[in-house]
Amino acid sequence: MHTIKELQTIFTEHLAKQDFFSNPKELYEPIVYSMNMGGKRLRPVCLLAACELFGGDYRKALDPAVGIEMFHNFTLVHDDIMDNAHLRRGQETVYKKWNPNIGILSGDTMFAIAFDYVMRIDDDLMRKTMSLFDKTAIEVCEGQQFDLNYETIPTVTIPDYFNMIRLKTGVLVAASLKMGAIIARAEEAQADAIYDFGLYTGLAFQLVDDLLDIFSNDQKFGKERGGDIVCNKKTYLYLKGYELAGAAEKEALDRLFSDKTISPEEKVNAVATIWEKLGVPDAARAEIRHFHQKAIDSLNSLNVPKERTAELRQLADMLLERTY
Repeated sequence: MHTIKELQTIFTEHLAKQDFFSNPKELYEPIVYSMNMGGKRLRPVCLLAACELFGGDYRKALDPAVGIEMFHNFTLVHDDIMDNAHLRRGQETVYKKWNPNIGILSGDTMFAIAFDYVMRIDDDLMRKTMSLFDKTAIEVCEGQQFDLNYETIPTVTIPDYFNMIRLKTGVLVAASLKMGAIIARAEEAQADAIYDFGLYTGLAFQLVDDLLDIFSNDQKFGKERGGDIVCNKKTYLYLKGYELAGAAEKEALDRLFSDKTISPEEKVNAVATIWEKLGVPDAARAEIRHFHQKAIDSLNSLNVPKERTAELRQLADMLLERTY
């Protein structure tokens, strides 16, 4: 088996060989730009690692891995438009560099390209793989719509939020792993178990991102600090803050989230100060550890030698240990 770092290198080299450019250039340049912005390549590497975990040939999984990464980047291109986000991975977002119309159309094309790459598998695995991919694509869109809905719905609960990030983030990580298992022809129960590992890892990953959005800086995280606060996103931090707040803190938070005259920087700093005082970051870290343990439990349930799971365990640990 290859290490995670080796699989990252293998995937990056394979991705570099793909030619996504065509005409009209206004449509394809943003696609090339998006795919060259870097990132952790978490999902394609998970796909390759799962394929090898169950004794498959990673080379048969390389094109589907490109499809998964293309799909993931498509969602980011469209999400940035909906979130009015100007930075992604430390660079201008596609719609900011070009315009929203180009971002929408290039994103749509990325979705179609993703399907083409995922379909590059053995014919007898096509139905099962595409069914998983279609289901996941729908769930990711459901998660994004819930995310948009929660910006205006006043009564969002923490379980509501966990369901939303399960759909928006967790299922794509989970499906990437299960797709690798399918390509390796793993037993269905084993493919389901590795799916659960990915689901819980994805939930922990998103909660870490929520923390990094506030308790980080532009240069390190590659995004504008506090974008979730500026947009009044009902993240776990937002919801837990209200749950832990007393009357005075709730009044202060209400004012900060409704005041249109306050500057974004002042708003972010003030909200972060209140959350830290209430212990919100510590509560988020506890949830991260909870989901991380459930992920490890799922990994330990696999009917494979424990040494073969070491790389995925280390990957889950690495995602948990990002600075937050």
